[in-house]
Formats: sequence, structure tokens, C-alpha cells
Amino acid sequence: MQTGKNQADNNRRFTDFTSIIVYPDTYVAKQTMQEGLVEHQEFSTRAGESWVRGPIVLSWKDSLRGSSHPRNGHNVVLHEFAHKLDEQNNIMDGLPVLKEKSQYAEWTSVFREEYEALKKRAKRGKNKVLDEYGTVSPPEFFAVATEPFFEKPKRMKKRLPNLYTQLKKFYRVDPATWNR
Repeated sequence: MQTGKNQADNNRRFTDFTSIIVYPDTYVAKQTMQEGLVEHQEFSTRAGESWVRGPIVLSWKDSLRGSSHPRNGHNVVLHEFAHKLDEQNNIMDGLPVLKEKSQYAEWTSVFREEYEALKKRAKRGKNKVLDEYGTVSPPEFFAVATEPFFEKPKRMKKRLPNLYTQLKKFYRVDPATWNR
């Protein structure tokens, strides 16, 4: 049982989040793109998404796949809930609300460095821990990093120790020490 400040900290999580939409399988989503005055629509197949101040949308099949293979580093549920944590400061930017103000400079430095390093590794085909989808944007990098933090923690801690440390401080757990 939690009391006091820890309970208050936990109550702040997912404050604007009230629902999850579940589709049986991957689904097609329409996305409107704006380029100056020109607007066009694109369609993409998705396993999940998190709408800012809205629901999480999940593919049931992909959610089951992620939980059935807990060490592959791919988990759509972890990924989309990481986006919800990211948006707690009302903007999804890859910088969630941290426990202490003093953590922001180090977080920003480590995440910027690791994001750029992932882009370089992805170009060389030398990526071992993080999914290359993390190169899309800082918010995707944070969500992608969350997946192996919980699913491949020992590998992440060994290969990306600074990133692992920042996530350990943020989530306040150390999955590399868990018995599996």
C-alpha cells in the first residue's frame, strides 16, 4: 500500500485518459496532412496509437503478440502508454514530466544524444536494442525506448547504460534486477 507523496505522484498519471479502443487486428487510419495551404489525406496500417487528450487505440492481435513474446522488445501496449505519460505536460514531445526539476538537463542531454546515435546506427544497420521506428521523432524515440527498457532490460543496460539510467529514474523501477 502506498501513502503520502508516492500516492499523490501516482494519481497524476493518466489524468486526461479515460478509454481504450481495441480493434481485433491491425487497422487502417486516415491522417490529414497540411503542407501550407494544401491539405491531403494519407492512410496507414497501425497496431496502435495514442491520441493527445484522447483514447489509446490498440490492435488486440498486436497486443497479444507483444505480451506473448516479453523479451523481443516490441510491445504496443507499453509503447502507447508511454505516449500517454509523455503528454502529461500537455505536449507530446519525448519529454515527460520528471520527478525533480534537476533531472531535465540530464534527461534532455542523454535523450538527444541517444536519439542521434539511433539514427546513425539505423543508417548503418547496426542497431541491436531499439526499434528503428524510434528515429521518426523524439516522442516515438521515448515510446520505443520504453519497450526494451521493460522487455530487454539487461541488454539495454549493457549497450545503452545512460538511456537505461534515465528510464530507471523516470519509471522508478529497475527491470534488469527482476528475476525472469
